[in-house]
Amino acid sequence: MQQPQSPHPKTTEQPEESWWVEVAKTVGLSLLLAFGIRTFVAEARYIPSESMVPTLQIDDRLIIDKITYRFRDPERGDIVVFNPTESLKRAKFKEAFIKRVIGIPGDRIEIKDSLVWVNNRPTQENYTAKEPTNNPSPETCGNNFKTNEVDSKEIDPPIPIFLEVPQTIPNNHYLVLGDNRGNSYDGRCWGLVAHDDLVGQAIFRFWPFDRIGSLPDAHEVAGN
Repeated sequence: MQQPQSPHPKTTEQPEESWWVEVAKTVGLSLLLAFGIRTFVAEARYIPSESMVPTLQIDDRLIIDKITYRFRDPERGDIVVFNPTESLKRAKFKEAFIKRVIGIPGDRIEIKDSLVWVNNRPTQENYTAKEPTNNPSPETCGNNFKTNEVDSKEIDPPIPIFLEVPQTIPNNHYLVLGDNRGNSYDGRCWGLVAHDDLVGQAIFRFWPFDRIGSLPDAHEVAGN
């Protein structure tokens, strides 16, 4: 004879996990997401020098977009973060740099009349400090190497002045300069940045609070 079924069938309860396991899972997931975001999406950086004055000040905190350049190439006027180039590595530079893209592949770049000329046209760079743009001296470029505890005589090949003569930018390379042209150690001394050295584009300032917001669009460079 069939026994009547209970209206409340028995269930087997799963053992409750202790609170620390839940905490560990939460922390682990948070770290994983943070690592993934910093590695593939975005990261924070701070400004250690005056090379991008007046656009960026010392100790400004920025968000760097690491995705955009996987889908499009940098444009003139972009502010980019990049790892040391081969020339800078030889001088034992290890930290990333931040500069503005001035020349893109195919551009013919030169400095004359205290201006940057792009494709035979003078640029209108409203974002720079109020100083002329000139080529630095070999001594100035060499002193920048020496301040990094490297004797400039040890650098092979010798320190170039990249824009002493007009240059055409090859594929997958970019000329970057600081906005503070009188106090910027940039591509005028050591040449071009390869696409593979790019970390990403600086897009947002989150510190200090009185200047928080997106970085100003600066595509006034001639040729855009």
